[in-house]
Amino acid sequence: MEYSGMRKVLSICLALFALFGLAVTASADPGRTPEDAKALVQKAAAFFKSEGKDKALAAFSDPKGGFVDGDLYLFVMDAKDGKLTMLAHGVNKALVGKPQIDVKDAEGKAFNREMAAVLEKGNETWMTYAWPNPATKKIAPKKSYVVKVGDVVIGAGVYTN
Repeated sequence: MEYSGMRKVLSICLALFALFGLAVTASADPGRTPEDAKALVQKAAAFFKSEGKDKALAAFSDPKGGFVDGDLYLFVMDAKDGKLTMLAHGVNKALVGKPQIDVKDAEGKAFNREMAAVLEKGNETWMTYAWPNPATKKIAPKKSYVVKVGDVVIGAGVYTN
């Protein structure tokens, strides 16, 4: 009897470890594509236009607001202040309120300056840069799609490594 009880406990523990492993794996989806990022940005742009700036920024920053899914999240910057001040960020609230124009990636690339220059001529672009992956905590290549909507830039990206 004691043996079967221990066997049940061991089985439950193994099942919990397996579930935990699946949950950790699900947070960083290696199957994401750049098109997933573009679809999220398009969804966010439509939400921004229909619901307004304040409601949209709150939803974009809320992990349960429908715009954060593991390592796929939005970032929103002020397009008119000349500094690309962060207005919302899906996983790093410490960036909100801080200018992003001079931020460089891990390789020294001034990717936000490049993006701003492109968006002066058009309303959308793709950009690539090396950025910390919130799921792995490591620097990884990232490809982001950004679109200008009124006076903001909305973007999202996927890790390509």
